Amino acid sequence: MKDKKPIPKRKQTAALDWDEVRHRLETAQASIEQGWTPTAEKQRGILKVRAKALAREPEAERPAEADLDVVEFLLAHEKYGIESAFVREVHPLKDLTPLPGAPPFVLGIINVRGRILSVIDIKKFFDLPEKGLSDLNKVIVLHSDKPAPSKVEGMEFGVLADGILGVRTIPVDELQPSLPTLTGIREEYLKGVTPERVVILDAEKLLSDPRMIVCQDAET
Repeated sequence: MKDKKPIPKRKQTAALDWDEVRHRLETAQASIEQGWTPTAEKQRGILKVRAKALAREPEAERPAEADLDVVEFLLAHEKYGIESAFVREVHPLKDLTPLPGAPPFVLGIINVRGRILSVIDIKKFFDLPEKGLSDLNKVIVLHSDKPAPSKVEGMEFGVLADGILGVRTIPVDELQPSLPTLTGIREEYLKGVTPERVVILDAEKLLSDPRMIVCQDAET
């Protein structure tokens, strides 16, 4: 039998000195903190920036009532707008039925998804130059569920537009009260005028005007 090689004995490691380890860690941490401590000049700069930030007044949030969303449209080559909150929809002018005995500013009635609505030609109502009907004409359906001053609730009718320009947001504080050219009945239904001379109509006043209730008069 061959002689077996002797198994080497494992070297015994010295016991760790935990007090020494803790001391080294504390020394290293102190060195790191000392290295990141800003100088006196940097500290003054940081404090100055913080003071300015604290002194700055917070910007006031712009309330939702400060802006007005309107549907902009054409009337006799003039630009008008009406608050979109009162616009149910914009409908093509088609299948218009004249309404005998109605006031001159009532163009007729149309059927919009089963609802019979009168169509108001506010060019005649405002004594504006008349313009023939075309495929560009649209009906802006106005509606309000709010109780009106005239006690007419759920008022709904269509306003004839010569063309729809789109929807835009107008800051209320930019509206002017009126223009010298806006007199008479147009001024009565005026909400304001933009710097670009877009006339913003007061939809709530139009919807609360008992003169707009025409179907009952036509049936009598």
